[in-house]
Amino acid sequence: MDGVNAAGPRRYNGLSMTRRPFAAALAALLVAAVGCGYHSLGSASHLPEGVHTLAVPQFATRTEAYHTETAMTDAVIREFAARTRFRVTPGDGGDADAVLHGTILSQTVAPLTYNSSTQQSTSFLITLVVSVTLTGRDGKVLYENKNYVYRQQYQSTADLPTFFEENPAAVQRMSREFARALVADVLEGF
Repeated sequence: MDGVNAAGPRRYNGLSMTRRPFAAALAALLVAAVGCGYHSLGSASHLPEGVHTLAVPQFATRTEAYHTETAMTDAVIREFAARTRFRVTPGDGGDADAVLHGTILSQTVAPLTYNSSTQQSTSFLITLVVSVTLTGRDGKVLYENKNYVYRQQYQSTADLPTFFEENPAAVQRMSREFARALVADVLEGF
């Protein structure tokens, strides 16, 4: 008789051999469920329970760049609206539960590659530095990051008949990446 004695199934630490795999599977499932960090959409544990509306005024800018602040603001509003249950409004929204203020601290464009035959740069790198503060209705800072740094590369063309300014498209791509990261940071607290 393998595994069975006269007293019944062999026991280890109080569990029968037939229940041991079940207990191990149940323990692994509980550890996975508790440790995976699962949460429902829009339920950020570090934001106060009373936050239901979020105002996002136009980002301020300390640069001479044209339209970047609008692209950044629009991308953030769209991302919060898509990923949370907050009612997101543009502007200061005096009745909002929280307000997200953003400031573009710098925007630089630097050449990356140079074509020696045309003596022109053929690709560029845009770098943005952005500061963001989320405050509650009572003025308490709920989230803050004063140093978001984002970069986006784009190509340039020397052919004037087919010239297309790629800079605005690069700013749009960068704005979407920034908005995704910002919303994740606010919701997850990383």
